[in-house]
Amino acid sequence: MVSMTYEIPVTQARAELADLINRVVYGDERVVVTRHGKPLVALVSAADLERLEKMEAAAAEVADELVIRSLSGTRLSGGLGSAAGEQHRFGIAAHHREPGAD
Repeated sequence: MVSMTYEIPVTQARAELADLINRVVYGDERVVVTRHGKPLVALVSAADLERLEKMEAAAAEVADELVIRSLSGTRLSGGLGSAAGEQHRFGIAAHHREPGAD
C-alpha cells in the first residue's frame, strides 16, 4: 500500500504534533515538515522506518558484493591488475612514451 505524504511548516507542526503522530501511525501517512518551503524532516511510522532500514541494508549488501566481484575479477597472481588489463578495463587508449621517442 502506498502511503500519502503530507507537508506542513515547522511552526504549524509544533502546534499539531500529537495530531501528526496520529496521522502517521493510524492514517498511514508520511509527514514532511518544512522550513521556508524546503523539506526539513519527515515523520514516518516505525514500520516504515524498519522497511527503509531493511532496504538500505540489502542495498549495502549488493554494493559490497559488486565491489568484491569487481576487485576479484581484476586480480592476477600478484594481487594487482596488469597495466594493459587496466587500460582495457577503463577504456584507456593513450600510452606513455619516453621524451624524444617518436
